[in-house]
Amino acid sequence: MSVTDRDLNAAHAEVKAEIARTDTKTALLLAFVGAALAGTWTVARDLPLTVPAAAVGSLALALLVGAAGMLLRSVRPNLRGRHGFPLWATLTPDEIGDAVARDLAADIAGLSRLAISKFTCLRRAVDLTLTGGALLILAALLTAGGAQ
Repeated sequence: MSVTDRDLNAAHAEVKAEIARTDTKTALLLAFVGAALAGTWTVARDLPLTVPAAAVGSLALALLVGAAGMLLRSVRPNLRGRHGFPLWATLTPDEIGDAVARDLAADIAGLSRLAISKFTCLRRAVDLTLTGGALLILAALLTAGGAQ
């Protein structure tokens, strides 16, 4: 195995590992956002909310729902078949060996673009979750303070 082949294999493994880490973070954040939405709904429906608290809380819930949408978009399967599994499903066993042998660099590039897309969605979802959480805290303070 040449140095170039070894480096390509290492880069390929690194990109695949980054996608796996991003998917794991996405799953954890999606579970957190779901729990935050459920918990907020459970608490808020039994409280007498003031108009400002209801407005801020509604905006917070909208941001959390937006975060959940971004997270789901991040893990949505890509079946266009440009690289990886979808492409391989259309090839014969001999063609798979040829495709892997000659297109490892192209696969690294495609997977890297996929990783960046997933990471960008995850980052935006984290930002929405943080903003929604801050607004939920503000809504709780408005409710506790009794602001009209």
